[in-house]
Parts: sequence; structure tokens; C-alpha cells
Amino acid sequence: MKTVWLLDVDGVLNANRPAWKETPKSGEAFAGGMSFRIRWAPSLASRIRALHRAGTVEITWCTTWCAYADQIEQLLGLPELARAFTADINGEEASLAKAAAALRVVEQGHRLIWTDDLEVPRSGDLHRALTKDRRSLLIRPFERRGLTPEHMDRIEAFAAAARASAAETAPTPMAPGPATTSKEI
Repeated sequence: MKTVWLLDVDGVLNANRPAWKETPKSGEAFAGGMSFRIRWAPSLASRIRALHRAGTVEITWCTTWCAYADQIEQLLGLPELARAFTADINGEEASLAKAAAALRVVEQGHRLIWTDDLEVPRSGDLHRALTKDRRSLLIRPFERRGLTPEHMDRIEAFAAAARASAAETAPTPMAPGPATTSKEI
């Protein structure tokens, strides 16, 4: 069972006042022919890269930036990541696509990490569906601050526990033994 992290951009990575004890970086990203200022904490991007490199989680963009995620990857120095959807969508259409992506992860039997400042449910049917088996970590950061070091600690701990649990339940390989033929059985 893998752990899938659905990662939003605005209010999660891109924050006005990132909650990290370092000077934020900023740059421009382009979407739909418009320029947008992106501001992020370098240490946050480093920790995301480390999780990706370690194979601890499968990070998937789940954001209105999906169609332009290459812009964010380039700015933050992230590798090319999967996208929950590829259409250039916003508003209710994006809200529905994000919820569908989260449900799909859980319905496929995977563990879910979902970070979104607006769409992560705090209660209701979607919240119950995502958390019923305790295989989901839902984080809804304060949009002006984005993901914090404490959020990343929780994400890393959840992913590590999931990985340890998967290792404990993995079948033990059989030791090779002498070959048998049907006559010996």
C-alpha cells in the first residue's frame, strides 16, 4: 500500500508569510497568459524533495496549477510530479476535481496525505469517507502561512509509520531450497 500526497500550491506552498525561520524566496510563474508572484520557504521545498527522493510518498499535484505545474516545479527546484488532473480549472470545478482525487486515492486502498488550505474537509461526508480507516492525514494550513515545519513533521511521521507498517505486513520471501520434482512429492 503506497502513500499518496495530494499537494496544493496557493496557501500551502505559496504563502504571503511562510511560517519558517528563514527568508522566503519568491519568483514568477505564468498561467493562462498571466504572471503570478510565488513566495515559498526554501526549507519546505527541500523537505518535499527529500520525501520524493526517498520514495516515502508519491507526491501528486492537486491544485489549480496542475496545468502549469512545471512552472512551480522549476521555481521550487522540484522534480516533475504526477498531476491529479491536467485541465486548467478553477472554482467549483477544481473543488470537485480535488475531492474526487482524494476519494480515488482512498478507494484504491492507498494511504492519503492531503494538504489544501481550502478544500480539505473538517467534517461532513467527505471527511468521514477519507478518514474512516485512519489511513489519511488531512492538513488544512492557514493560507497566509502555508505548510509549517510542524505540518511537515506530521507528514514525515505519517509517511514513515505507513512505510513501517507496510514492511511489517509484507510477506517474508522463502529461502531457496532444493528443487523438487513431481516424483518426490
